[in-house]
Amino acid sequence: MKADVKLVAGNSNRGLAEAIGAYLSVPLAKAQVRRFADMEIFVEIQENVRGQDVFIIQSTSFPTNDHLMELLIISDALRRSSAKRITAVIPYFGYSRQDRRASGRTPISAKLVSNLITESGVDRVLTVDLHAGQIQGFFDIPTDNLFAAPLMARDIKEHMDISNVMVVSPDVGGVVRARALAKRIDAPLSIVDKRRERAGESEVMNIIGDVAGRTCILVDDIVDSGGTLCNAADALLAKGAKDVYAYITHGVLSGGAVARIASSKLKELVITDSIQPTEAVKVAQNIRVVSVGALLGEAIGRTALETSVSSLFD
Repeated sequence: MKADVKLVAGNSNRGLAEAIGAYLSVPLAKAQVRRFADMEIFVEIQENVRGQDVFIIQSTSFPTNDHLMELLIISDALRRSSAKRITAVIPYFGYSRQDRRASGRTPISAKLVSNLITESGVDRVLTVDLHAGQIQGFFDIPTDNLFAAPLMARDIKEHMDISNVMVVSPDVGGVVRARALAKRIDAPLSIVDKRRERAGESEVMNIIGDVAGRTCILVDDIVDSGGTLCNAADALLAKGAKDVYAYITHGVLSGGAVARIASSKLKELVITDSIQPTEAVKVAQNIRVVSVGALLGEAIGRTALETSVSSLFD
């Protein structure tokens, strides 16, 4: 690793930042990111960054607005301290679900947040499994969208008999993501088709594909309330699936999601540490966390050395 690389961590996911630093054999830079009494954010970079290649490691996860402001203020501090290049490493990009206008008089918040990050002085963005690929185009700076699929494929091969596995997309919109994973492990693909025939009626789930006797793996980018996953698991088991697992990149898991999943028929939910796992997640019997530290560390190393990042996924 080049001597002029610095890693600066915000408060969103210190554990992941340390894992990235360990992978690269680069200690985290000394920096203070704290609050005044009125919760105003104060940042002080406590070592020289002039002419350095600096990577800010910060997910914009809950509390989303606090962590976003930390990212913007850290970037401004680095820019004013004459850093040569600032890369925002955003394992989970908050506001990514607001990538289009779903109805009249609504914002495209993902674009607004992209503009804020760019204007704060960031030169490049590294993120993992954007909710919608076109968000890369919201940034007017180079943006690398890394994929967790190789990590998931490796974990599935280590823990399961893949000869009986079927990959399942929990909705029609996630087919491309599910197909990419299915291709990596040479498994067939099934789709959960959700529809509500009439207003006020409960949602009906139709399964496209024969899942009888199969070990089914639901694949998605974000799990929030967990309702869709639990309902999809019930529908798959009703159609004769042997077991149902879920591999999800970003474990938002808000509200009572962990309790809902813990009491569901899901055999196991596997998430990454793109969002810092809560204590409830750590003690849940059927939730397991795999780390994207090595993936992000390798991407940071290649970015610093100006070598290919996309070849990581060939």
